Amino acid sequence: MDAQEDALTVEEAAENFAAEVARWREVRGLSKRALAERMGFHPSYVSHVESGRHKPTEDFARRADETLNAGKAIWRKWNEYETARVRQSTAAAAVPPPWRTEQPYATGSAIVVEHDAARLDYDGSLYRLTMRRLLRNTGNAPITRYLIRISVDRYPGDPERSNAHYRAHPLTWNELALTATCRGEIMRWEAKHDRDAFKEVWLLFDNDQGRFPLYPGDAVWIEYAYTVSDTKWGRWFQRAVRLPTEHLEVVLAFPATLDPVVWGTETSMTAEASPLPSAPTRREEDGNRVFTWSTTRPALHARYRLEWRFRARPEPDVNQGEFK
Repeated sequence: MDAQEDALTVEEAAENFAAEVARWREVRGLSKRALAERMGFHPSYVSHVESGRHKPTEDFARRADETLNAGKAIWRKWNEYETARVRQSTAAAAVPPPWRTEQPYATGSAIVVEHDAARLDYDGSLYRLTMRRLLRNTGNAPITRYLIRISVDRYPGDPERSNAHYRAHPLTWNELALTATCRGEIMRWEAKHDRDAFKEVWLLFDNDQGRFPLYPGDAVWIEYAYTVSDTKWGRWFQRAVRLPTEHLEVVLAFPATLDPVVWGTETSMTAEASPLPSAPTRREEDGNRVFTWSTTRPALHARYRLEWRFRARPEPDVNQGEFK
């Protein structure tokens, strides 16, 4: 165990464990309820673990790693947590309790996504994702930050290979080149979780020139974008509905010379993956084949996954990744 792991507090280790479970669950396209049922736990148990209301346990870590075929990634996070817990107990250090229910934005705040538009562009070697969201504050307190996630998994069918790949070739902030704007203003951002294949980021409603919080009753468009090489990405794009959403739209643009084909699935809290209720539309545009799919008022916690292959450039491996 390296010096960075030795420095982990119990709280940090618990958050890392919860985030690892969430990452693998989403990679496998499972709802929290579906994972809990497969593991033999109460339907709400996974939700409590991911939110920090339940402490990680050895039994849960083993079952989660096996059920999600995580290649010991979840088990390693459990060992880091257990090491931190034992160290704290031995030292009898007076530290704040690690278990809390975090308000993701601010007490009294409530975000509704009135329009969620995601676009993925591929140039043959790089994927560029641009996300635009119209956010409305329906609560009674200003909102000063917004959480986004970036998760990739090139070999989801082979977790040991995937883990080794990202240990050797971690996803870096420099290559992501993350940018974010609101009302024409640049938004600062802060990393919440930074691991080889998974990032969580707070987009902040401020910059060096001032603050522009989202006040109760107001709505505002935000836009953020980043880039990932196809050596670290893959061939599916998943959208998870974590906030009440009025309209969700996804656009995929690929070089027409690759002869791309696209299909998709929907997963809910109560059902396994099934075909999308409607097929993506297709058009030709400036040398690209553009696929568009949208839905109105998607169910909370639903997941929509679009997958593709290039008939003019087949690959023997199933190389996949995930956008958030």
